[in-house]
This record gives sequence, C-alpha cells and structure tokens, in this order.
Amino acid sequence: MYLGVSSALSHTSPEDWATKHKALGLKTVVFPMDCNAGEEKIDAYKKAADEAGLTIAEVGIWRNTLSADLDERQRMIDYAVEQLKMADRIGARCCVNVVGTPYGPRWDGGYRENFSDELWDMAIRMIQEIIDRASPLKTKFSIESMPWMIPSSPDEYLCMIEKVNRPAFGAHLDVVNMITNPRRYFFNDEFLDECFTKLKGMICSCHLKDINLKEEYTFQLEECACGKGSLDIERYAKLATEEDPTMPMIIEHLTSDEEYIQSVEYVKKRLGL
Repeated sequence: MYLGVSSALSHTSPEDWATKHKALGLKTVVFPMDCNAGEEKIDAYKKAADEAGLTIAEVGIWRNTLSADLDERQRMIDYAVEQLKMADRIGARCCVNVVGTPYGPRWDGGYRENFSDELWDMAIRMIQEIIDRASPLKTKFSIESMPWMIPSSPDEYLCMIEKVNRPAFGAHLDVVNMITNPRRYFFNDEFLDECFTKLKGMICSCHLKDINLKEEYTFQLEECACGKGSLDIERYAKLATEEDPTMPMIIEHLTSDEEYIQSVEYVKKRLGL
C-alpha cells in the first residue's frame, strides 16, 4: 500500500508541497487544488507530484449533491462533474464524495430517511449523472462509506455498485466510518476481512485512522489518531496491499502538520515501512 495524508501540509509552491510529502516517506497525495484553480496551477501541482514520484490518490468533492434546494443541488452536481473531469485529466485514482442528504440541516448528517428508498433512488441517479457527464477514462468516481448514510456496510456498497452499473464507479473504503456496533468494533479484524472479501477488485482508495470505545453508557465510539484505538491496522494494511500493492491509505482528520507528521512516523514504525 501507499501511505498518504489528507493535508496539503504548509507549503509555498507546488514543488515545496511535493518535496514535503516525499520527505516524509509518503508515496501518494490528496490533490490540493480544485477545478476552479485554473489549468496552469493544476498542471504545476500535477507536474510536481509526477517529478517526486507521488501518485495522486484522491480528488475531493465534499459538497451536498443531494441538497433539498434543487438549484443548489444542480450547482453541486455541476461542481462534482468538473472535479471528476479534472481528476481524470491528472490521473487521480478516484474522485470522492459522500452521498449527502436533503433531509436535515447538516449535509452529511444522520437521519432516518438517509436509508429510505427515495434516498437510494436519488443517490443512484445522481451518481450516474455525474459519471455520464464527466465520462472519465482513468479515474473512478466513488462514494465514501459512512456511519449514518449509505453505504454504511460492504453489502450496501455492493448494492450501490450494482444499481449504479457504471464501470467508472469504484468503492472508497473508510472502515472506521462503518464500525458502528459492538460486533464490528470488537471483531474489527473479521470486519476488515468481510470488507475486502466482498469488495475485492473494486476498492480504489482507503482512509486510515483509528477508533476507540468510550467508557460512558451507552455504546459510544470516537474516531481517533492511529494507535489511540483498537483498529487492527496491520491487518488493514495487509489486506489493502493484497488488493493492490499501490493502494492509497490516507491518514485524515488531524488538526496540524505536526500531528500528521507524528502519525505518519507512528504508522511507518508500526508497519515496518
């Protein structure tokens, strides 16, 4: 697997950006520019990554492409299409979003209706529209697995892939986001096996973090930095590498360059990288 971080790290130029990632021993990056940055800047970051020998793991969207406001929804879908086009032009492995929701004030929040037939139908049509309009040749469009919206399990992801029915749709695996009950938490090694078995051949990128059970009642989980929880990180990395030796594993949701650097060094030491 190829280790990377979601942060662009503090940098002064595309070359400085690439150099800092390479100096940490990373092999892949999350692209720091979006489709509105202009071709010159986009190309400069792409060139810097290539010259440093860094693959581009992900281009993020992070917009509510299922907004309840239909005008806003279309604007967000248009943005997703342009992000996917850019991702394909620079050879990113995937262009990723969460499915989004029209059912509450938080665009990525948890609501009962997120699992409704109506949401499924809207989501499938939205994903198909983005892929069909962008027509990517190299990059997969993907939806990140989530705790409180589809896909929240490998079975839901398989169902989504079948319903979307597009070769350019791939699975984005965030295992921690799907650890939502005691069985998956205490037997996360078995859950990892389930994810990689069921989604074999379809996974294009993974997120790497950890998860910890809080002592308070009732059952409460918290996301945390690698090593602060109980995720079987060794098994996760092994399965990802078996799926694809160049599989991106992206450390995310830390708050500073220092925290990212510390986490990278910890993961490298723990995995013997």
